[in-house]
Amino acid sequence: MSLEELYRYARGYMEPGNEGARKRFRELAEFFEKLELPRGGRILDLCAGTGIVGTAAAKATNAKKLTLLDARAEDLERVHEWIELAGLDIAPAKVRGDVREAAKLVGEHEVALLFGNTMIHFDPFDAVRIFANVALALSEDGVFLIEDTDRVYRILYGIGYKEFFVESKGEDHTLASVHEGYDVRRGTFKRTYYLLPGFKKVGEFDFHHWDLATQLAIGRIFFGEARLIRPGEHGFTRVGDVLYFKRPRKDIAALVLDDFSGPR
Repeated sequence: MSLEELYRYARGYMEPGNEGARKRFRELAEFFEKLELPRGGRILDLCAGTGIVGTAAAKATNAKKLTLLDARAEDLERVHEWIELAGLDIAPAKVRGDVREAAKLVGEHEVALLFGNTMIHFDPFDAVRIFANVALALSEDGVFLIEDTDRVYRILYGIGYKEFFVESKGEDHTLASVHEGYDVRRGTFKRTYYLLPGFKKVGEFDFHHWDLATQLAIGRIFFGEARLIRPGEHGFTRVGDVLYFKRPRKDIAALVLDDFSGPR
């Protein structure tokens, strides 16, 4: 089952018509302005969804180019709503594809973004491919930003892993998930999602519960600079922890991708 089915029900945070999403858009734009990212450059929004993050960054930096990459083509078409809301005069490039192959799908950019706590969909082997591909897709002083949360502390320790968990509630449905197993080679939990009432099956999905330190360590292999910006530091309630990477090490990225494979 594709992620398109799952995100048909879990998407309020990126819907242009959702007031909460619009507030997040405004805070994202202010956050990117505060970071003083390269101005007038090229923005690459990875796992872009409707393009809320990339459009906010384009607005904040007066970008000359905006590229959106996502496996879900239907969501990519919604970016024009965010562009209109932002008052931008920019024609986005919409690329349907796998973020783990980003360097083959897009040209060079100054800034790459992977927001929305998306890393949960990727295991450690995927993460190596993502970091390496992004490094190859960035300019010499390029910046890669990831928004995520420390799930080892927040979920596994703080909340406790749940066999059954209510993920979200809509006007006429509830989305819940059930634990189905664990892949020790990939470090992923398998969960099946259902719509309530009725227990209509949405699909089975694999998740890796990342901590932030591991992502920083992997990223530091592929970038000359790695640091963490916590919400208490940036001051925006609708923006999470942000991992900041700069100066891609393209030689290392190319070397790793030349001889890298998943678990056997």
